[in-house]
Amino acid sequence: MSTTSLDIRLAVPEDAAAIAAVHDEAWRNAYRGIIPGVALERMVSRRGETWWAYNIRKGGAVLVLEVCGAVAGYVSVGRSRMSRLSHTGEIYELYVHPDYQGLGFGRKLLDAGKALLRRNKLNDIALRVLSDNDRAIAFYRSCGGRIVARSEETVGQSKLGVSVFAWPEAA
Repeated sequence: MSTTSLDIRLAVPEDAAAIAAVHDEAWRNAYRGIIPGVALERMVSRRGETWWAYNIRKGGAVLVLEVCGAVAGYVSVGRSRMSRLSHTGEIYELYVHPDYQGLGFGRKLLDAGKALLRRNKLNDIALRVLSDNDRAIAFYRSCGGRIVARSEETVGQSKLGVSVFAWPEAA
């Protein structure tokens, strides 16, 4: 008989290297072909172990998903940075290592992130996703999110579409 240990907990600075590794692999997997190659590599390289350790130490709300003691994904959350919208909470990032995708872990992380925001009275929740990221769009729709706004973001020399998903207080 085999059992798998699964845990979602607040990240600690000692998780920084593992979070950086998940970030690197997940970003390359998700954005290759969407974000131009040089720009993608620059963006990935900015988020190394030192950056994550600093972010966690200064109080960034990051939850990690561990499978059998190994960090397999993370979600970071906080007060919404989207001033044009009325949403109070924001899912800043949610990534699962490609080896663990398709197993329901993204939904577990999303639910844990939304629960943490709501415990902090940030009840209307939104997140931004690149509009060309079809897998992410399908995932957030399957989790009950709905697109409430669209915009553009310049990355390198490219303009990329951004869709904003939201969950009302009761969702």
